[in-house]
This record gives sequence, C-alpha cells and structure tokens, in this order.
Amino acid sequence: MSATSIPVPWAWRRILALARGLLAISCLVLIIATGSQPHVLLPLAALFALYSLPAFFWRRLEKAGFSLLLLCVDTVFFFICATYSSVRVSWLVVLFYLFLLLHAAIMHSWREVVLVSCVSAGFLFLAAPPAAVSASGAILVGSIIAAVLSLQRRTIEDRLGQALDQTVLFRAEAENARETERQRIAADFHDGPLQSFMSFQMRLEVVRRQFQRDREKGMSELAALQEFCRAQVAELRAYIRGMRPVEVDAGLHASVRRLVESFQKDTGISTSFLAGNFRDPADSEVCLEVLQVIREALHNVHKHSGASRVAVALQRADGELEISIDDDGTGFPFAGAYSLDELDLLRAGPGSIKRRIHSLNGQLVLNSNPGRGTALKICIPV
Repeated sequence: MSATSIPVPWAWRRILALARGLLAISCLVLIIATGSQPHVLLPLAALFALYSLPAFFWRRLEKAGFSLLLLCVDTVFFFICATYSSVRVSWLVVLFYLFLLLHAAIMHSWREVVLVSCVSAGFLFLAAPPAAVSASGAILVGSIIAAVLSLQRRTIEDRLGQALDQTVLFRAEAENARETERQRIAADFHDGPLQSFMSFQMRLEVVRRQFQRDREKGMSELAALQEFCRAQVAELRAYIRGMRPVEVDAGLHASVRRLVESFQKDTGISTSFLAGNFRDPADSEVCLEVLQVIREALHNVHKHSGASRVAVALQRADGELEISIDDDGTGFPFAGAYSLDELDLLRAGPGSIKRRIHSLNGQLVLNSNPGRGTALKICIPV
C-alpha cells in the first residue's frame, strides 16, 4: 500500500518533519558539545540536519515514492547514529528508532513497519553497536508496539473501505428509490390533478359558449362547474396528504387504524378496520412499507373505484403478515384472481404497490369482479 492511498492529515506530516529536524539538531549539538565522537560523525550529522530542512518545507517529498525515499534515508542515518554513538547517548538512539517506527507506521502500511523492524534488528544483531545494545530492550518493545498498531490500523482501514463501499451501494439504492418515487408521483399527477385541470379548462370553454347563447343555461353550467371545482379541491387535498411521509412511531397497528379513520373522514367512504390480536413486526422498514402499501391502496379506491365501502384487515400467521383490502367499487376491467407474477406478465394492477411488494419479497393476489368490487390479498414474510 502506497503512502498516497493512506489518508494522513497534513498536520501529522508536519509533526514528523519537525521531529526529524529536532533529532538532527540534537545529534549535531551533542557531537559538538562532547567532542569525543569520531570525526566522520560530524559531517554526517550536519548533512542529516541539512536534509531535514527540505524534508520539512518541500511538500512534494511527502508524496508517493518520495515518502518511501524519506523512510530509507532516515533508516540509513539511524544505522549511522547507532554505530557511532556512545553508550552515554543511547537515549538518542532509542528516540531516533522510535521516530523511525512512527514514520513507518503513520506514512506507510504494516509491511513497511515490519520491514524496518526486521532490517534494524538484523543490523543491530550483526553490527552490535554499544549504544544500541544497551537500549535493546526499549528498541524491541517499540518494534512490537509499532507492529501491533500498524496491524490494527490496517484492520480499521479495511473496515473503513467496506463502510465506504456500503455507503456507495446505499446511495445508489436511495437514488433508485427516489427515481422510482418520482416516476410514481409523475404518473399519479398526470392521472389525477393534471387531468382535472384539463377537464376544468374544457368546461370553462363550455360555460363561456353557454353564456353567449343562453344565460340561464350558462348559470346552470357554472353552478355545476363550481361543484366540480369543489370536488377537485377535495381530491387535490387527498393527493397532497398522500404525498406526506408516513410515520409508524406508534406501531403498525395504531398507524393503520389512524390512516383508516383519516381516510373515512376525508372521503366519506365507509371504512372498517380489523386486526384482532395483531402483533407489530419488529422491522420498522417493513412497517413503513406496509403502511405505504395500504395508503396507496386506499388512495386508488377513492380515485378509481367509486366504492361506498372498504374493509382493511391485518393478521399475523405462520411467520407472515397478511393484509386484506376489499371494496365494493367498479373493480378492474379484467375479471378473476391474479398473482403478482401474472399481473407483471399482463402489465396490469397497481404498479407502485407491486413494486413495494417485490421489494419486501412478498406475494399478492388481486381478485377483480367488474362492477362488484376488488379484493387485494398481500402476504409478506416477517
């Protein structure tokens, strides 16, 4: 895994670069102060201090391959520091090694951490510099902690990747749901309010012509148009109520009862509700979809059937939720009982309800008796 694929905050990168600079200055000051170090160490420490300046100010060095190059250079300077340092400054060797592990753990994957630990351990074992040998315990503990933290980081990154994948999937599903809902709303608006406005426009033209020929007939037609307008206002209000989001906070049983009572009050259609000892499903999403199905079915009854009576029933049996909606309206143009698959093949039946039943892995049977009503039976696994 490259450094560019790991999201590291810029502040962390600056802290690492600052720690590198402080280590370089510390090495240089100690060498000058003691004066007992090998002569080759002074120019190497000065070179490391000069190298830490562009590593701090030049952002491009933190990218991709440059970040790996910085790790290699830091490792080489650590070997030099461990080789030529005395036992008195073994603490500086430990700090340098901890910085090296921190750099690998933050900027790279667990592989680089293990590689740095193994290479450093091999070098210290073969070269056995006194400063490193005296601090071998701290170096070993630091290596183990860095490796464990890097593995934990890898696990978190994998989980984060899975969460991001699921987020993308959920976002796509939400977009599909929104598109489906937009299509349903467009179809309902075309079949409902839009047709009403077109009819209203045509009848206005009729009224205008009636007034030109016969004022009394025009007044009669105007009164009929006013009644028609009132009916359309009531239908539009029902349509707007149907657009509101459904709520099942009080449970499916109570929500359906409230929906049925509101439907009867708004439409004047006699509506009964039967649930008995019904127990609400545990899944709130199922309850929400079921409530939406019942609301759409009642809306269709009011909009298309001309029914005077509707009966809604809920029942739980054998791990299934059974929903029945019966009316005494005009029914569908076809006669007989049809399953969900048969309705799909015939491209008949309520489209939005069928889509919701499919999403719930449920079954539907529509029994149509033209002129005498419709019975809708729905079974959903819960």
